Amino acid sequence: MTMKASSRHLFGALVLAWAGLAAVPAQAQLFGDDQARQAILDLRQRFDQAVTAQNKLVDENTQLRRSMLELQQQIEQLRGELASLRGQDEQFTRDISQLQQRQASTQESVDQRLGKLEQGGHAANAEQPGASAATGAPESSGAEKQDYDAALAVFRKGDWPAAQTAFAGFVKRYPASSLTPAALFWLGNAQYATRNYKEAIGNFRSLLASAPNHAKAPEAMLSIANCQIELKDTAGARATLGNLIKQYPQSEAAQAGRERLSKLK
Repeated sequence: MTMKASSRHLFGALVLAWAGLAAVPAQAQLFGDDQARQAILDLRQRFDQAVTAQNKLVDENTQLRRSMLELQQQIEQLRGELASLRGQDEQFTRDISQLQQRQASTQESVDQRLGKLEQGGHAANAEQPGASAATGAPESSGAEKQDYDAALAVFRKGDWPAAQTAFAGFVKRYPASSLTPAALFWLGNAQYATRNYKEAIGNFRSLLASAPNHAKAPEAMLSIANCQIELKDTAGARATLGNLIKQYPQSEAAQAGRERLSKLK
């Protein structure tokens, strides 16, 4: 039975009860006083029960409406939360896309630097026999050269974690080697590729401290600035780029540094 049907039923019962009460005086002529009084009491009891049931029904109807209103509010709240989640999901999608583009750009930048620095083989840097005299480091032995070349081969494959392990091991085994500054450079680049920017900065600075005249020193300073940019250290990047331009003004790294410095806000 529906709520409306119940209301109609109770209303009919109330009407009948009132009709019964109205008819009692006439019936009192046919029955005794006791019977008439009992009939009146019964009718009043039925009437009171009907009123109580009607009031209960009204209360239940009111509570039902209140519950439906609360449910509607909850539905609207859920719709709002769903819309917010959809917006967050779209933002996450955009962030992931930007991150992928950024990683691709970083990889391309690393590859470009690698190609430039390896151009002409080992003839242009301190890995060549005789360059150790300029850096003050002893010439490398055959074993050192083999270990260095093996680590560099891993780097060329793009296996950055393995390259970090290989070059870190080389630096630890041969701290005084003429190849150590170059090993520090490649170690820093491998760390840059895996976004270990703070560790990369430490190795680039170790190169500059031990061999400031090394062929890779300008690139190492530029790489420090790149790491600082990634770490949102704009002030530090500006200072590093300024030092790069001042100390190595004729280098390709200094030219790239000027361009980056002009774009930093």
